[in-house]
Amino acid sequence: MSILIDADTKVVVQGIGNQGTFHAQRNAAYGTQIVAGVHPKKGGRTWDELGVPVFADAVAAKEATGATATMILVPAPFAKDALTEAEEAGFDLVVCLTEGIPVHDMAVVYNRYYPRDTDGAFTREGRPVLIGPNCPGLISPGQANLGFIPEASTTPGSVGLVSRSGTLTYQIMHELNQAGIGISTCVGIGGDPIIGTNFLDVIPMLADDPDTDAIVFVGEIGGTEEQRVGEWIQANIPDTPVVAYVAGFSAPEGKQMGHAGAIVKQGGDGGETAADKKTALEGMGISVGTNPSETAELMIARLRAA
Repeated sequence: MSILIDADTKVVVQGIGNQGTFHAQRNAAYGTQIVAGVHPKKGGRTWDELGVPVFADAVAAKEATGATATMILVPAPFAKDALTEAEEAGFDLVVCLTEGIPVHDMAVVYNRYYPRDTDGAFTREGRPVLIGPNCPGLISPGQANLGFIPEASTTPGSVGLVSRSGTLTYQIMHELNQAGIGISTCVGIGGDPIIGTNFLDVIPMLADDPDTDAIVFVGEIGGTEEQRVGEWIQANIPDTPVVAYVAGFSAPEGKQMGHAGAIVKQGGDGGETAADKKTALEGMGISVGTNPSETAELMIARLRAA
């Protein structure tokens, strides 16, 4: 099995310019069902490279095709409108690959996707799953690929992977693949300060997937989300082999490293450095690598010892 996407998932692509076309063609060649494109000025045409219809808006595309997922590849200034349109259409899964979206725009989008309930908590039940923005997408090997993830880096298997980084993820998957270990589903959640889906949205899904036997998650410096993930794992799936990698072991304090969210605050309460997170997670029984290769090696060892 897999989570979020499989061979039956029908996908609409919002943004059919050069990048949208390139990645949609690659995803379709892998077997992903791309059923329509969306462009406000090209509705009524055929997307020649994919051989599917183009609609002027996502609502019409979903109504006509029955798609349950959309992939958004529009320029950052138009991303808020595209994300809003995807929510209005009622897609179950929205994958936004666009980077450089203003934080204020994403704050507006987030509150639209996950409005607060009467207790002030963000509502997720019954709401769309928003992956990204600024993410590589997700892949269920052998079934569907939605985004940038290089399909050659992995094969079907039983390890679930969730990561804030794309490139580090590809390396870990490749090294697992070299050892004959495949992936059930890999989800790149993105590295921006405001993203739709976080570790504690995805990891419980992987834990509930009967064909996922082990989990790798890739975090980074800044904040203490990884520690909260470790606490959830310790409380709910203590017997599942889990390995983590925290990017930023050599990052200087107070300097942003790559992702907008990857920064250790000066004068904070601690717990935000890679070393802090490693110590905390290992205290919860989670193996932590200091680089992608070591992370893959730790998972290989955990699986062979099981």
